[in-house]
Amino acid sequence: MTEIRKYLEEHKKEMTDLLAELVAVKSVQGEAENGYPFGREPAKALEIMLKSCENSGFAVENVENYVGSADFGESPELAVLSHLDVVPVGDDWSADPFILRYDEKTDKLIGRGTIDDKGPAVASLFALKAVKELGIPLKKGVRLIFGTNEENGSADLAYYRRKRELPKMVFTPDGEYPVINGEKGMVRTRFSTLFTDGTIKAGTVINAVPNRCEFSVNVPLADGVKAYFGTVEGTAAHASIPENGENAVTKFLSEIQECDGFNNDVLKTLSKLFPHGETDGKSLGICCEDDISGKTTCVLSMLNTENGRIYGAVDVRFPIKCELFNIKEQICGKLRENGFHIDYCEGTEPHYTDGDSEFVKSLNKVYERVTGEKGGCICIGGGTYVHEIDGGVAFGAEMPGKSGNMHGAEEFITLEGLLLNAEIMAEAVIEICG
Repeated sequence: MTEIRKYLEEHKKEMTDLLAELVAVKSVQGEAENGYPFGREPAKALEIMLKSCENSGFAVENVENYVGSADFGESPELAVLSHLDVVPVGDDWSADPFILRYDEKTDKLIGRGTIDDKGPAVASLFALKAVKELGIPLKKGVRLIFGTNEENGSADLAYYRRKRELPKMVFTPDGEYPVINGEKGMVRTRFSTLFTDGTIKAGTVINAVPNRCEFSVNVPLADGVKAYFGTVEGTAAHASIPENGENAVTKFLSEIQECDGFNNDVLKTLSKLFPHGETDGKSLGICCEDDISGKTTCVLSMLNTENGRIYGAVDVRFPIKCELFNIKEQICGKLRENGFHIDYCEGTEPHYTDGDSEFVKSLNKVYERVTGEKGGCICIGGGTYVHEIDGGVAFGAEMPGKSGNMHGAEEFITLEGLLLNAEIMAEAVIEICG
Protein backbone atom coordinates (compact mmCIF):
# COMPACT_ATOMS: atom_id res chain seq x y z
CA MET A 1 0.00 0.00 0.00
CA THR A 2 1.36 3.40 -0.94
CA GLU A 3 1.69 6.15 1.66
CA ILE A 4 -1.07 8.05 -0.10
CA ARG A 5 -3.46 5.09 -0.05
CA LYS A 6 -2.61 4.44 3.59
CA TYR A 7 -3.41 8.06 4.44
CA LEU A 8 -6.75 7.86 2.63
CA GLU A 9 -7.68 4.60 4.36
CA GLU A 10 -6.94 6.22 7.71
CA HIS A 11 -9.14 9.22 6.82
CA LYS A 12 -12.02 7.49 5.04
CA LYS A 13 -14.47 8.24 7.85
CA GLU A 14 -13.70 11.95 7.53
CA MET A 15 -14.27 11.63 3.79
CA THR A 16 -17.64 9.94 4.15
CA ASP A 17 -18.68 12.34 6.92
CA LEU A 18 -18.01 15.32 4.65
CA LEU A 19 -19.80 13.61 1.78
CA ALA A 20 -22.80 12.96 4.03
CA GLU A 21 -22.88 16.63 5.04
CA LEU A 22 -22.82 17.70 1.39
CA VAL A 23 -25.41 15.15 0.26
CA ALA A 24 -27.76 16.47 2.96
CA VAL A 25 -27.84 19.83 1.16
CA LYS A 26 -30.52 19.88 -1.58
CA SER A 27 -28.31 21.89 -3.89
CA VAL A 28 -30.65 21.90 -6.90
CA GLN A 29 -30.75 25.29 -8.63
CA GLY A 30 -33.23 27.60 -6.92
CA GLU A 31 -34.52 31.12 -7.34
CA ALA A 32 -31.82 33.76 -7.57
CA GLU A 33 -31.62 36.12 -4.60
CA ASN A 34 -29.30 38.96 -3.70
CA GLY A 35 -25.96 37.27 -3.03
CA TYR A 36 -27.28 33.85 -4.06
CA PRO A 37 -27.15 33.64 -7.88
CA PHE A 38 -28.42 30.04 -8.02
CA GLY A 39 -30.43 29.98 -4.80
CA ARG A 40 -29.44 29.37 -1.20
CA GLU A 41 -28.84 25.61 -1.31
CA PRO A 42 -25.96 25.55 -3.84
CA ALA A 43 -24.37 28.39 -1.84
CA LYS A 44 -24.77 26.36 1.36
CA ALA A 45 -22.98 23.38 -0.19
CA LEU A 46 -20.17 25.71 -1.29
CA GLU A 47 -19.88 27.15 2.21
CA ILE A 48 -19.52 23.66 3.71
CA MET A 49 -16.83 22.67 1.22
CA LEU A 50 -14.83 25.86 1.60
CA LYS A 51 -14.96 25.62 5.40
CA SER A 52 -13.56 22.09 5.19
CA CYS A 53 -10.82 23.29 2.82
CA GLU A 54 -9.93 26.17 5.13
CA ASN A 55 -9.81 23.86 8.15
CA SER A 56 -7.42 21.70 6.14
CA GLY A 57 -4.97 24.58 5.80
CA PHE A 58 -5.71 25.74 2.27
CA ALA A 59 -6.20 29.34 1.15
CA VAL A 60 -9.86 29.65 0.16
CA GLU A 61 -11.88 32.17 -1.82
CA ASN A 62 -15.61 32.47 -2.40
CA VAL A 63 -16.34 34.41 -5.58
CA GLU A 64 -19.81 35.75 -4.78
CA ASN A 65 -21.35 32.30 -4.33
CA TYR A 66 -20.77 31.47 -8.00
CA VAL A 67 -17.57 29.48 -7.50
CA GLY A 68 -15.21 28.74 -4.65
CA SER A 69 -11.56 27.74 -4.68
CA ALA A 70 -8.85 26.33 -2.44
CA ASP A 71 -5.15 26.86 -3.21
CA PHE A 72 -2.10 24.89 -2.19
CA GLY A 73 1.09 26.67 -3.14
CA GLU A 74 1.69 29.88 -5.05
CA SER A 75 0.51 30.71 -8.59
CA PRO A 76 -1.38 27.47 -9.27
CA GLU A 77 -0.68 25.84 -12.63
CA LEU A 78 -3.07 22.90 -12.20
CA ALA A 79 -6.78 23.10 -11.39
CA VAL A 80 -9.14 20.28 -10.41
CA LEU A 81 -12.65 21.44 -11.31
CA SER A 82 -15.72 19.87 -9.72
CA HIS A 83 -19.24 21.03 -8.90
CA LEU A 84 -21.54 20.91 -5.88
CA ASP A 85 -24.94 21.45 -7.52
CA VAL A 86 -27.11 18.45 -8.38
CA VAL A 87 -30.06 17.54 -10.60
CA PRO A 88 -33.56 17.03 -9.12
CA VAL A 89 -34.13 13.62 -7.60
CA GLY A 90 -37.18 12.27 -9.47
CA ASP A 91 -38.83 9.00 -8.46
CA ASP A 92 -37.83 5.40 -7.71
CA TRP A 93 -35.50 6.05 -4.78
CA SER A 94 -35.77 3.41 -2.06
CA ALA A 95 -35.00 5.95 0.69
CA ASP A 96 -34.39 9.67 1.19
CA PRO A 97 -31.85 10.68 -1.52
CA PHE A 98 -30.51 13.45 0.70
CA ILE A 99 -29.40 11.10 3.46
CA LEU A 100 -26.18 9.28 2.62
CA ARG A 101 -26.54 5.50 2.99
CA TYR A 102 -23.81 2.88 2.98
CA ASP A 103 -24.63 -0.62 1.76
CA GLU A 104 -21.87 -2.80 3.15
CA LYS A 105 -22.74 -5.75 0.87
CA THR A 106 -22.24 -3.74 -2.32
CA ASP A 107 -19.81 -1.15 -0.88
CA LYS A 108 -22.13 1.57 -2.24
CA LEU A 109 -22.45 5.07 -0.81
CA ILE A 110 -25.92 6.02 -2.04
CA GLY A 111 -27.36 9.52 -2.34
CA ARG A 112 -27.90 12.37 -4.78
CA GLY A 113 -24.56 13.81 -5.86
CA THR A 114 -22.38 10.93 -4.70
CA ILE A 115 -20.93 10.34 -8.19
CA ASP A 116 -22.01 13.65 -9.77
CA ASP A 117 -20.14 15.49 -8.42
CA LYS A 118 -19.97 15.78 -4.63
CA GLY A 119 -18.11 12.50 -4.15
CA PRO A 120 -15.36 13.45 -6.62
CA ALA A 121 -15.18 16.93 -5.04
CA VAL A 122 -14.54 15.34 -1.65
CA ALA A 123 -11.96 13.03 -3.24
CA SER A 124 -10.14 16.04 -4.73
CA LEU A 125 -9.91 17.71 -1.32
CA PHE A 126 -8.53 14.62 0.42
CA ALA A 127 -6.14 14.00 -2.46
CA LEU A 128 -4.62 17.42 -1.85
CA LYS A 129 -4.71 16.91 1.92
CA ALA A 130 -2.75 13.68 1.51
CA VAL A 131 -0.06 15.43 -0.53
CA LYS A 132 0.12 18.29 1.96
CA GLU A 133 0.09 16.29 5.18
CA LEU A 134 2.53 13.67 3.92
CA GLY A 135 4.96 16.50 3.15
CA ILE A 136 5.34 15.62 -0.53
CA PRO A 137 7.10 18.60 -2.15
CA LEU A 138 5.52 20.33 -5.15
CA LYS A 139 7.20 22.74 -7.55
CA LYS A 140 3.89 24.11 -8.87
CA GLY A 141 0.77 25.28 -7.10
CA VAL A 142 -2.61 23.51 -7.25
CA ARG A 143 -6.12 24.95 -7.12
CA LEU A 144 -9.32 23.09 -6.32
CA ILE A 145 -12.33 24.79 -7.92
CA PHE A 146 -15.90 24.11 -6.82
CA GLY A 147 -18.78 25.30 -9.00
CA THR A 148 -22.49 25.61 -8.27
CA ASN A 149 -24.24 25.68 -11.68
CA GLU A 150 -22.78 22.92 -13.85
CA GLU A 151 -26.11 21.13 -14.19
CA ASN A 152 -27.88 24.21 -15.56
CA GLY A 153 -25.54 25.75 -18.09
CA SER A 154 -22.28 26.47 -16.21
CA ALA A 155 -23.02 30.17 -15.75
CA ASP A 156 -20.96 29.84 -12.56
CA LEU A 157 -17.79 29.01 -14.44
CA ALA A 158 -18.40 31.69 -17.08
CA TYR A 159 -18.72 34.29 -14.31
CA TYR A 160 -15.62 33.00 -12.53
CA ARG A 161 -13.56 33.21 -15.72
CA ARG A 162 -14.54 36.84 -16.16
CA LYS A 163 -13.23 37.55 -12.67
CA ARG A 164 -10.27 35.18 -12.35
CA GLU A 165 -7.78 33.49 -14.65
CA LEU A 166 -7.79 29.71 -14.71
CA PRO A 167 -4.55 27.77 -14.22
CA LYS A 168 -3.10 26.62 -17.54
CA MET A 169 -3.95 22.94 -16.92
CA VAL A 170 -7.47 21.89 -15.89
CA PHE A 171 -9.13 18.54 -15.43
CA THR A 172 -12.56 17.72 -14.09
CA PRO A 173 -13.47 14.46 -12.29
CA ASP A 174 -16.95 14.76 -13.79
CA GLY A 175 -16.76 12.16 -16.55
CA GLU A 176 -14.98 8.85 -16.81
CA TYR A 177 -11.51 7.32 -17.02
CA PRO A 178 -9.07 7.16 -18.66
CA VAL A 179 -9.17 10.67 -20.28
CA ILE A 180 -12.03 12.36 -22.12
CA ASN A 181 -10.22 14.70 -24.50
CA GLY A 182 -12.92 15.17 -27.14
CA GLU A 183 -16.54 16.29 -26.94
CA LYS A 184 -18.84 16.68 -29.93
CA GLY A 185 -20.43 19.98 -30.82
CA MET A 186 -24.11 20.44 -30.06
CA VAL A 187 -27.10 22.15 -31.65
CA ARG A 188 -30.52 22.40 -30.06
CA THR A 189 -33.40 23.54 -32.22
CA ARG A 190 -37.05 24.24 -31.47
CA PHE A 191 -39.55 24.64 -34.30
CA SER A 192 -43.31 24.95 -34.76
CA THR A 193 -46.15 25.27 -37.27
CA LEU A 194 -49.96 25.28 -37.40
CA PHE A 195 -51.65 22.02 -36.43
CA THR A 196 -55.38 21.57 -35.80
CA ASP A 197 -55.90 17.87 -36.46
CA GLY A 198 -55.54 16.56 -32.93
CA THR A 199 -53.26 16.45 -29.91
CA ILE A 200 -49.80 14.98 -29.39
CA LYS A 201 -47.78 14.77 -26.21
CA ALA A 202 -44.25 13.36 -26.31
CA GLY A 203 -40.98 14.25 -24.61
CA THR A 204 -40.28 16.54 -21.68
CA VAL A 205 -36.57 17.31 -22.12
CA ILE A 206 -34.60 18.09 -25.26
CA ASN A 207 -31.59 15.91 -24.46
CA ALA A 208 -33.25 12.51 -24.23
CA VAL A 209 -34.81 9.96 -26.58
CA PRO A 210 -38.55 10.04 -25.68
CA ASN A 211 -39.98 6.75 -24.46
CA ARG A 212 -43.70 7.59 -24.79
CA CYS A 213 -45.95 9.38 -27.27
CA GLU A 214 -49.63 9.94 -26.47
CA PHE A 215 -51.80 11.05 -29.36
CA SER A 216 -55.31 11.69 -30.61
CA VAL A 217 -55.22 12.51 -34.33
CA ASN A 218 -58.23 13.19 -36.55
CA VAL A 219 -58.28 11.82 -40.11
CA PRO A 220 -60.87 13.38 -42.47
CA LEU A 221 -62.70 10.75 -44.52
CA ALA A 222 -65.28 11.06 -47.31
CA ASP A 223 -68.11 10.32 -44.87
CA GLY A 224 -66.76 12.18 -41.83
CA VAL A 225 -63.77 12.21 -39.49
CA LYS A 226 -62.05 9.25 -37.87
CA ALA A 227 -60.04 9.72 -34.70
CA TYR A 228 -56.95 7.64 -34.06
CA PHE A 229 -55.72 7.74 -30.47
CA GLY A 230 -53.46 5.82 -28.18
CA THR A 231 -49.93 5.58 -26.79
CA VAL A 232 -46.77 4.52 -28.54
CA GLU A 233 -44.03 3.13 -26.31
CA GLY A 234 -40.31 3.40 -26.96
CA THR A 235 -37.11 3.13 -24.94
CA ALA A 236 -35.45 6.14 -23.32
CA ALA A 237 -31.78 6.95 -23.84
CA HIS A 238 -29.52 9.97 -23.59
CA ALA A 239 -29.60 12.07 -26.76
CA SER A 240 -25.86 11.59 -27.23
CA ILE A 241 -26.35 7.82 -27.63
CA PRO A 242 -29.74 7.52 -29.39
CA GLU A 243 -28.86 4.10 -30.80
CA ASN A 244 -29.32 2.76 -27.26
CA GLY A 245 -33.02 3.69 -27.27
CA GLU A 246 -36.12 3.59 -29.46
CA ASN A 247 -37.70 6.93 -30.27
CA ALA A 248 -41.44 6.89 -29.46
CA VAL A 249 -42.03 10.07 -31.49
CA THR A 250 -40.57 8.81 -34.76
CA LYS A 251 -42.21 5.44 -34.14
CA PHE A 252 -45.58 7.22 -33.87
CA LEU A 253 -44.90 9.24 -37.04
CA SER A 254 -44.09 6.03 -38.90
CA GLU A 255 -47.11 4.10 -37.64
CA ILE A 256 -49.65 6.89 -38.23
CA GLN A 257 -48.74 6.83 -41.94
CA GLU A 258 -50.30 3.37 -42.16
CA CYS A 259 -53.72 4.46 -40.89
CA ASP A 260 -56.57 4.39 -43.41
CA GLY A 261 -57.18 7.81 -44.93
CA PHE A 262 -54.19 9.47 -43.23
CA ASN A 263 -53.16 12.58 -45.12
CA ASN A 264 -51.79 15.16 -42.68
CA ASP A 265 -49.01 17.07 -44.44
CA VAL A 266 -47.26 18.17 -41.24
CA LEU A 267 -46.88 14.67 -39.82
CA LYS A 268 -45.96 13.26 -43.24
CA THR A 269 -43.19 15.83 -43.58
CA LEU A 270 -41.87 15.19 -40.08
CA SER A 271 -41.76 11.47 -40.82
CA LYS A 272 -39.64 12.15 -43.91
CA LEU A 273 -37.26 14.48 -42.08
CA PHE A 274 -36.96 12.16 -39.06
CA PRO A 275 -37.44 8.54 -40.27
CA HIS A 276 -37.90 6.00 -37.53
CA GLY A 277 -34.61 4.25 -36.76
CA GLU A 278 -32.43 6.96 -38.32
CA THR A 279 -30.15 8.53 -35.72
CA ASP A 280 -27.51 10.31 -37.83
CA GLY A 281 -29.48 13.21 -39.32
CA LYS A 282 -29.08 11.97 -42.90
CA SER A 283 -32.56 13.10 -43.95
CA LEU A 284 -31.84 16.60 -42.62
CA GLY A 285 -28.61 16.66 -44.61
CA ILE A 286 -26.38 16.95 -41.54
CA CYS A 287 -24.84 13.50 -41.38
CA CYS A 288 -21.06 13.74 -41.13
CA GLU A 289 -18.32 11.65 -39.56
CA ASP A 290 -14.68 11.75 -38.54
CA ASP A 291 -12.20 9.21 -37.23
CA ILE A 292 -11.98 10.89 -33.81
CA SER A 293 -15.56 11.36 -32.71
CA GLY A 294 -17.65 9.24 -35.08
CA LYS A 295 -20.99 10.16 -36.63
CA THR A 296 -23.50 12.91 -36.08
CA THR A 297 -26.39 12.00 -33.79
CA CYS A 298 -29.83 13.56 -34.31
CA VAL A 299 -32.90 13.11 -32.09
CA LEU A 300 -36.42 14.48 -32.54
CA SER A 301 -36.83 14.56 -28.78
CA MET A 302 -40.08 16.47 -28.20
CA LEU A 303 -43.36 16.84 -30.11
CA ASN A 304 -46.27 18.56 -28.38
CA THR A 305 -49.40 20.42 -29.46
CA GLU A 306 -50.81 23.56 -27.87
CA ASN A 307 -53.25 26.27 -28.98
CA GLY A 308 -53.47 25.14 -32.58
CA ARG A 309 -49.72 24.67 -33.12
CA ILE A 310 -47.33 21.75 -33.01
CA TYR A 311 -43.96 22.26 -31.33
CA GLY A 312 -40.91 20.09 -31.92
CA ALA A 313 -37.41 19.96 -30.50
CA VAL A 314 -34.25 18.45 -31.97
CA ASP A 315 -30.97 17.56 -30.26
CA VAL A 316 -27.93 17.20 -32.54
CA ARG A 317 -24.36 16.23 -31.58
CA PHE A 318 -21.88 16.70 -34.41
CA PRO A 319 -18.29 15.52 -34.92
CA ILE A 320 -15.21 17.49 -33.98
CA LYS A 321 -14.17 18.20 -37.56
CA CYS A 322 -17.53 19.80 -38.45
CA GLU A 323 -18.49 23.43 -37.83
CA LEU A 324 -21.37 24.81 -35.80
CA PHE A 325 -22.36 27.45 -38.35
CA ASN A 326 -22.78 24.95 -41.18
CA ILE A 327 -24.80 22.53 -39.06
CA LYS A 328 -27.15 25.27 -37.84
CA GLU A 329 -27.66 26.65 -41.35
CA GLN A 330 -28.52 23.22 -42.73
CA ILE A 331 -30.97 22.31 -39.94
CA CYS A 332 -32.79 25.64 -40.03
CA GLY A 333 -32.83 25.77 -43.81
CA LYS A 334 -34.25 22.27 -44.15
CA LEU A 335 -36.99 22.90 -41.60
CA ARG A 336 -37.92 26.27 -43.11
CA GLU A 337 -38.16 24.92 -46.65
CA ASN A 338 -40.57 22.31 -45.34
CA GLY A 339 -42.88 24.89 -43.79
CA PHE A 340 -41.67 25.09 -40.18
CA HIS A 341 -40.91 28.22 -38.17
CA ILE A 342 -37.62 28.23 -36.24
CA ASP A 343 -38.32 29.29 -32.67
CA TYR A 344 -34.78 28.70 -31.37
CA CYS A 345 -31.50 27.35 -32.70
CA GLU A 346 -28.31 27.57 -30.66
CA GLY A 347 -25.28 25.41 -30.05
CA THR A 348 -21.65 25.04 -29.12
CA GLU A 349 -18.55 24.17 -31.10
CA PRO A 350 -16.83 20.82 -30.46
CA HIS A 351 -14.11 20.60 -27.82
CA TYR A 352 -10.82 18.81 -28.41
CA THR A 353 -7.52 18.58 -26.56
CA ASP A 354 -4.54 16.91 -28.20
CA GLY A 355 -4.18 13.40 -26.83
CA ASP A 356 -0.40 13.64 -27.29
CA SER A 357 -0.04 16.71 -25.07
CA GLU A 358 2.21 16.32 -22.03
CA PHE A 359 -0.77 17.02 -19.76
CA VAL A 360 -2.86 14.19 -21.20
CA LYS A 361 0.09 11.81 -21.30
CA SER A 362 0.80 12.53 -17.63
CA LEU A 363 -2.79 11.78 -16.64
CA ASN A 364 -2.77 8.52 -18.57
CA LYS A 365 0.55 7.56 -17.02
CA VAL A 366 -0.92 8.05 -13.54
CA TYR A 367 -4.09 6.13 -14.40
CA GLU A 368 -2.06 3.17 -15.63
CA ARG A 369 0.29 3.24 -12.65
CA VAL A 370 -2.48 3.33 -10.03
CA THR A 371 -5.06 1.02 -11.63
CA GLY A 372 -2.89 -1.33 -13.67
CA GLU A 373 -5.27 -0.74 -16.59
CA LYS A 374 -4.37 0.67 -20.00
CA GLY A 375 -4.90 4.38 -20.42
CA GLY A 376 -6.16 6.17 -23.50
CA CYS A 377 -8.38 8.93 -24.80
CA ILE A 378 -12.14 8.99 -25.29
CA CYS A 379 -14.39 11.22 -27.35
CA ILE A 380 -18.00 11.57 -26.20
CA GLY A 381 -21.26 13.01 -27.48
CA GLY A 382 -22.06 14.68 -24.19
CA GLY A 383 -20.41 17.75 -22.72
CA THR A 384 -18.37 18.03 -19.53
CA TYR A 385 -17.49 20.95 -17.27
CA VAL A 386 -14.38 21.73 -19.35
CA HIS A 387 -16.15 21.99 -22.71
CA GLU A 388 -15.33 25.70 -23.03
CA ILE A 389 -11.81 25.47 -21.54
CA ASP A 390 -8.91 25.25 -23.99
CA GLY A 391 -6.74 22.27 -23.11
CA GLY A 392 -9.19 20.99 -20.48
CA VAL A 393 -10.06 17.30 -20.12
CA ALA A 394 -12.27 15.08 -18.00
CA PHE A 395 -10.38 12.59 -15.85
CA GLY A 396 -12.70 10.29 -13.85
CA ALA A 397 -14.70 9.76 -11.78
CA GLU A 398 -16.46 6.69 -13.22
CA MET A 399 -14.35 3.68 -14.12
CA PRO A 400 -14.59 2.26 -17.66
CA GLY A 401 -17.74 0.19 -18.08
CA LYS A 402 -19.06 1.15 -14.65
CA SER A 403 -22.04 3.36 -13.84
CA GLY A 404 -22.98 5.16 -10.65
CA ASN A 405 -26.51 5.91 -11.90
CA MET A 406 -25.55 9.51 -12.60
CA HIS A 407 -28.71 11.66 -12.72
CA GLY A 408 -30.80 8.60 -11.85
CA ALA A 409 -32.38 7.00 -8.82
CA GLU A 410 -30.10 5.28 -6.28
CA GLU A 411 -27.08 7.28 -7.51
CA PHE A 412 -23.91 5.98 -5.85
CA ILE A 413 -20.18 5.84 -5.60
CA THR A 414 -18.52 2.86 -3.96
CA LEU A 415 -16.32 3.52 -0.95
CA GLU A 416 -13.49 1.91 -2.87
CA GLY A 417 -14.23 4.20 -5.79
CA LEU A 418 -14.12 7.26 -3.55
CA LEU A 419 -10.72 6.23 -2.19
CA LEU A 420 -9.39 5.22 -5.60
CA ASN A 421 -10.40 8.55 -7.13
CA ALA A 422 -8.63 10.40 -4.35
CA GLU A 423 -5.53 8.26 -4.83
CA ILE A 424 -5.49 8.85 -8.59
CA MET A 425 -5.95 12.60 -8.14
CA ALA A 426 -3.19 12.79 -5.54
CA GLU A 427 -0.81 10.93 -7.83
CA ALA A 428 -1.81 13.24 -10.70
CA VAL A 429 -0.97 16.30 -8.60
CA ILE A 430 2.44 14.83 -7.77
CA GLU A 431 3.16 13.78 -11.36
CA ILE A 432 2.25 17.17 -12.83
CA CYS A 433 3.29 19.55 -10.08
CA GLY A 434 6.02 17.67 -8.26
